[in-house]
Amino acid sequence: MDQMAARLPRDNDRMEQAAHEITPDDITLLVDAFYSRVREDAVLGPIFNPAVHDWEEHQATLVKFWSSVVLGTREYRGNPMAAHRPHPIVAEHFQHWLALWQGTAETCLGEDKARIFMGYARRIAQSLMYGLDLDPLRKPQNRPLPMHPGKAV
Repeated sequence: MDQMAARLPRDNDRMEQAAHEITPDDITLLVDAFYSRVREDAVLGPIFNPAVHDWEEHQATLVKFWSSVVLGTREYRGNPMAAHRPHPIVAEHFQHWLALWQGTAETCLGEDKARIFMGYARRIAQSLMYGLDLDPLRKPQNRPLPMHPGKAV
């Protein structure tokens, strides 16, 4: 227990330092590498490739998105939920997306910065899954809503 307590502040300091060291170039590098892998990926490629007509533009938009999320730049103007809703996405795609994102982030930016990006990515995935009604913890309503409040249907 003492070893764990002694290690925690150092790990937290290292994570905080990594967060402050993330640059716009880091984000561009990660987004470009990740979506290069996505285009070739057997699971995600069939979802993304038909939906993205201009990869350069798409990646520029995602650099703005991640810059807004991680650096607080407020550059991104869009609706990720609406962008994902029309596509044939299932819950398993998110786990695959997260694993590919983590591997790419660790390769491009190292473990400390990758942990920062993974924290955001997990929250984003959870939010999208919830909004797309793919969250396994969310119980779907199996009964129709009453047409007239207060009256039994």
